[in-house]
Amino acid sequence: MPTWLLPEKIADVLPSEARKIEELRRSFLDRFRVYGYEMVVPPMLEYLESLLTGAGKDMDLRTFKLVDQVSGRSMGIRADMTTQVARIDAHLLNRASVTRLCYAGSVLQTEPSGLHATREPFQIGAEIYGHAGLEADAEIQELVLSSLELIGMKAVRIDLCHVGVLKAILQLDPVAKRDEDILFALLESKDVPELQAISANYEPVVRDALLALPSLYGDLSVIEKAAQILPRTTGIQNALNDLQYLGEIAGKEHVTVDLSDLRGYHYHSGVMFSVFVDGLPNAVARGGRYDQVGEAFGRARPATGFSLDLRELARLMPVAERKPAIRAPWGNDPALRSRIRELRDQGEIVIQVMPGHENEQDEFECKQSLVCSEGQWILQNVD
Repeated sequence: MPTWLLPEKIADVLPSEARKIEELRRSFLDRFRVYGYEMVVPPMLEYLESLLTGAGKDMDLRTFKLVDQVSGRSMGIRADMTTQVARIDAHLLNRASVTRLCYAGSVLQTEPSGLHATREPFQIGAEIYGHAGLEADAEIQELVLSSLELIGMKAVRIDLCHVGVLKAILQLDPVAKRDEDILFALLESKDVPELQAISANYEPVVRDALLALPSLYGDLSVIEKAAQILPRTTGIQNALNDLQYLGEIAGKEHVTVDLSDLRGYHYHSGVMFSVFVDGLPNAVARGGRYDQVGEAFGRARPATGFSLDLRELARLMPVAERKPAIRAPWGNDPALRSRIRELRDQGEIVIQVMPGHENEQDEFECKQSLVCSEGQWILQNVD
């Protein structure tokens, strides 16, 4: 095997793409900051008990595991940072007030999340802790939409769902509740034939509701349709009211509702959302409410947030123009070195040419050159 060969779905990030990722990271974090979010940096490794708390079976299967040579305990390389940030809020910060946190860093996953996805996403996200009301959900959705619009993403769409709908339906039939995991998978894939087969012996009202969920997709008018079709329970009505409120806050023209888009069902506790942009078939960002996660760390704090992969997002961005730079000769002349330092302090990119070599770079284009004229180092345009 060649020594340069990398594992499947693991790749180096070359200069032009790395610059796009870094510029996106800065844009997002700057946007988060003006909303009042504080940045945290969780560790790459944690003990499995902490890392997988509340994350569900899916995240367990996607986590690389190893044995700590110091303690002998099982450890994991983070496949997602959300639980880590919840631990920081609940255990380390331990604030009584509302807390806004954000984060950015690489995660490692045993399997890619999609056909063309990497196993080493660069995850960035934001979370609000301490407020159970829909105001927090509305702020998180506004933050992700405004961040994407800020970097030039056009036709940003948000798709809403609510775990409370399915949970309320299953409460009406213990037999259906027993099949919760299977039903979740079938609804997520909109497998109506299998839904018909598995629900044959359910209570009629539950069976009809489950079979209706895959078709309850579209604009905000779907919420009114769902209210007419689904059982009239308090849980379902409250969930539909939440969706109506958040859909109107986000702007009807940007919102769709899909009551069977249940990815993260076992992790979330309320409204869930996916964000789509032109040019990418999969959701570019996902988020929602997950109130129960902090309980394992000693504090059951209300929580809502979102995350996305900057490496995937960077592929949608246009090829960046090469940055103008200044070419300078290598030399020990104090005047030359002083002039180069002066230009760099002003924010100019100055690339010194090593003796006997030409510069090759993807990111920079030397449009000016530093030349000596009558004892002075001056800038000259390059033809």
